[in-house]
Amino acid sequence: MDEMTLREKIAQLYGVWVGIDSGGEMAPHQHDFAAAPLDWDGLVRHGIGQLTRVYGTRPVDPVIGARSLARTQREIVGSGRFGIPAVVHEETLTGLAAWQATVYPSPLCWGASFDPDLVYRMGARIGETMRRLGVHQALAPVLDVVRDLRWGRVEESIGEDPHLVGTIGSAYVAGLESTGVIATLKHFVGYSASRAGRNLAPVSVGPRELADVLLPPFEMALRAGARSVMNAYTDNDGVPAAADAALLTDLLRDTYGFDGTVVADYFSVSFLYKLHGVAADRGDAAGQALAAGIDVELPTVDCYGEPLLAVVEEGAVDAAVVDRALERVLRQKCELGLLDEDWAPEVPDEIDLDDPESRALARELAERSIVLLHNDGTLPLPAGRKIAVVGPRAAEPGAMLGCYSFPMHVGVHHPDVPFGVAVPTVLDALNEDFEVTYALGCSVLDGEDADIAEAVNAAEDADVCVAVLGDRAGLFGGGTSGEGCDAADLKLPGRQEELLEALLATGKPVVLVLLCGRPYELSRQAGRLAAIVCGFYPGEEGAVALAGVLSGRINPSGRLPVGFPGEAASQPSTYLTSSLGQRSEVSTVDPTPLFPFGHGLSYAAATWDDVTVADPSWPTDGSCRVRVTLSNGTRRATTEVVQIYLHDPVAEVARPVQQLIAAKRVDLAPGATEVVEIGLHADLTSYTGRAGGRLVEPGDVELRVGTSSARIVATLPCTLTGPRREVGFDRVLAPDFGGTA
Repeated sequence: MDEMTLREKIAQLYGVWVGIDSGGEMAPHQHDFAAAPLDWDGLVRHGIGQLTRVYGTRPVDPVIGARSLARTQREIVGSGRFGIPAVVHEETLTGLAAWQATVYPSPLCWGASFDPDLVYRMGARIGETMRRLGVHQALAPVLDVVRDLRWGRVEESIGEDPHLVGTIGSAYVAGLESTGVIATLKHFVGYSASRAGRNLAPVSVGPRELADVLLPPFEMALRAGARSVMNAYTDNDGVPAAADAALLTDLLRDTYGFDGTVVADYFSVSFLYKLHGVAADRGDAAGQALAAGIDVELPTVDCYGEPLLAVVEEGAVDAAVVDRALERVLRQKCELGLLDEDWAPEVPDEIDLDDPESRALARELAERSIVLLHNDGTLPLPAGRKIAVVGPRAAEPGAMLGCYSFPMHVGVHHPDVPFGVAVPTVLDALNEDFEVTYALGCSVLDGEDADIAEAVNAAEDADVCVAVLGDRAGLFGGGTSGEGCDAADLKLPGRQEELLEALLATGKPVVLVLLCGRPYELSRQAGRLAAIVCGFYPGEEGAVALAGVLSGRINPSGRLPVGFPGEAASQPSTYLTSSLGQRSEVSTVDPTPLFPFGHGLSYAAATWDDVTVADPSWPTDGSCRVRVTLSNGTRRATTEVVQIYLHDPVAEVARPVQQLIAAKRVDLAPGATEVVEIGLHADLTSYTGRAGGRLVEPGDVELRVGTSSARIVATLPCTLTGPRREVGFDRVLAPDFGGTA
């Protein structure tokens, strides 16, 4: 560092996006920053901190892409005085965002699986793929806790409960980091709590909601080893996260002890002067962001280039904050091996980014994430039945994929290029087992082709109608779900509800299959449907998994990571609410969900034999142990998800009526019995009190143990005994699963 010029130092603090002007919009306001061509030769002489989306900007053959990247890295190393390679980052929300790479299920599916071990394996697999292609940093996972189901980015989130989000997100981080690549936590913090569920909108949350709902997943994922954090776009109570030193330095570094890098969400430094109005120009924005704690400007150089150089040279920004960020960046490059004397980019001779092992893992996660919401006995479908498959999502491969999958994020801008991976449709998969007829019925969006009468005729001629409805993933208005695709209400998009009503009017059993990025309001149809099956963008193998559930080859075992709303389609809320947020006699709006958080049915349910607590006297600095005995008296394998909720009847502040503090997925072979023991430290009862500290208080509490937030099998009264304690970041964040006996 002592030998570097100021310009060379600053060059390590920004990314460069070659191809920012190609294709369509993949980041908000991208067109505003793509007008001036990059001076590559001028930039590379001083070094480059990061390369943005080498594989995820346009379709490129992976071997050709790897060779091109190697040439670029050699040019960067050879052109600068110090030979420092660039960090290469990519989106990895549903697998590496590269053409021909496996598309895994969406994060809502991770949450629905309640299976952190499986998500760990997926994260490790994605990390291995990244390393083979020379990619160092993953811009995932999204740890935003869902607060409003209308928000378009619900599909990118893991769920509405901080414990579930933190547990599953931490597993992804640990798997990814186990391969040596960097996981990036986003969006720090509060992005999902925007007013009215609008994307990139103001946030006004209090300190307790921030501390008790929005921050815990980040705390858990930092413990899991995440080495990078990305700021949120939002401003909270008027302070943009990109310029908030209290958030990015005082909390993240001084309190949490984070020593990795903070990278800017795309263009968020520029937004300080373009959108938020808290900076006068690029230099002012750069100085504020750098002082707050953003080490790297992404996706491409704007404020951290010449504007930052000028304000430092003028003395308006202290050169010490440049050195602070530079040291973090260079230390991370050391960790990655990029400064090793013998480092050289590797170029594979051939590479299969969608090998059988990866597809098998994608299928396993899809199978374990499908949620059976309702069934009157119609499912599983018997062999030999004549099935009418109708609806806008039935014959569309993209129906399986979320907005950050490569085909939907990048491929849509290159319609002449094939998907790159095989993605069967529901129609394809059901054709393997049944005699099937097909009709579109209608499209997802209004104004597109519709022939509801054709769909009705198909249903009338069949034994059972399978209606495949839901969302079309897209960006910034290009779909009904995804970044920038927020919903005004939670009715099915377009004419899909009209189609569903017409199918129900035939009198034939109708099985609704939802392929969606958010829950929708189905209260008018749910009681008349034969069954409802939900897949939250289950990935390239999702249709095969769905067909397995419909045919009965697979016993459904997913549980809802987000509840389905009841009649109040324009009043979305989550289960995590105080008593005033529940149904009452003084409001005409009933927020009770149609299908609650944690809900999911099975074809062969487990039997709950016994639920006990070892000692109801629970030390405020110790643990209690809950024991659950489950058995499977059926002839097929089944799964139960044991869920433990805390109810704290008296506290300093209004607490959630109940909140998940532990969940354990238990697989049961036919005839098997399992005894599950779960240790719960008193720290799991902590909350933020009136003075702002996190408290563990003595007093009576209840442990509600059940199969969902609404179906409690046993209530276990406990008493926390001992002194009142204040706990912090070092508190116990996870239950102890002492094994099964």
